[in-house]
Amino acid sequence: MANKRNLLAAAGVGAVLVLALPGVAFASTTATVATPGTTSWTNPAAGSLLTTSAQCSSGLVSGGGVQVTGGNGIHIMETEPSTNGTSAASNGATDPTYWLGYGGIGGNGTGTFTVQPFAVCFTNTTINHTQVVVNSTSGPTTSGGMASVTATCPANTRLLGGGAQSTLASNESVKAIASYPSDSSGSATADGGTNPTSWTAVALNGGMSGTGNTTAAFAVCSGSGINVSGITVTVKHTHVSGPTTANSAVTATSSTCGGSGNMISGGASISGGDPTTSAFTAPGSQGDHLAGDYPSDGSGNTASNGSSTTNWSATGHTGGSSSSSTYTDVWGLCMN
Repeated sequence: MANKRNLLAAAGVGAVLVLALPGVAFASTTATVATPGTTSWTNPAAGSLLTTSAQCSSGLVSGGGVQVTGGNGIHIMETEPSTNGTSAASNGATDPTYWLGYGGIGGNGTGTFTVQPFAVCFTNTTINHTQVVVNSTSGPTTSGGMASVTATCPANTRLLGGGAQSTLASNESVKAIASYPSDSSGSATADGGTNPTSWTAVALNGGMSGTGNTTAAFAVCSGSGINVSGITVTVKHTHVSGPTTANSAVTATSSTCGGSGNMISGGASISGGDPTTSAFTAPGSQGDHLAGDYPSDGSGNTASNGSSTTNWSATGHTGGSSSSSTYTDVWGLCMN
């Protein structure tokens, strides 16, 4: 009888362990926002690059973002990981703890402009080491032209997040208009997709042609030699119409991850369609740009320093002309 009771007790403990196991990966992951707040500039010169950075005091950067303000005179130029807080991470860099957020001034430098960077600080009991993959291409150079490039994580790793870089800011109409999870060919990951392998960046040249421009994509991946078979990254995607009228903005927000875990990064785009259902196309006007790609609260406001990453938001902004058939998209990456 005693042996039977012991067997039943052991079976009960085993059942508790089995029930607890599905929650282990979720409980082992945390992601909090680090941001120094906004930095402002008054009447910067046209073609200026306004630079800021956010740093994780603990954990590693899994992703990040930036918000710029100042109407149609400023646009996102760079949102990318960094190992030193002053320059973009190089290909093969490991364990970055900074995120850079840069704004570019177009042809109108009059007024007050702000830039706010955001780093998502990530800790996970399995993924305790990260690596950065960078891929770049020349362009865009022609007026109204685009350049697209994709960075792909090594085999047997997990994509955690990514970023985009557009240069040169001195070519005043060039800007980053997309930074999103994708497959290796650059096709954007749809809502509910799991374990994307790559990150794609797209830049648009507005009304000015110019040489020397480059576009780069950054993929933040789990480190080599880590068994990620039990970890799933799920994508949340939201697609909204607009902005369409001159000098106006539209914000799209990807909702909380829920049962998919914790939100560890995100991406954004402004384009002429839905990048998850068709090829990426330019937005309706050459002046259209991204003003926000950032972690947010449930109302689309920027996440505060030290808060959890419950949502991700994207803000698309038109320039001085109306813009028909323009859309704003946002992606949130959740880990469970």
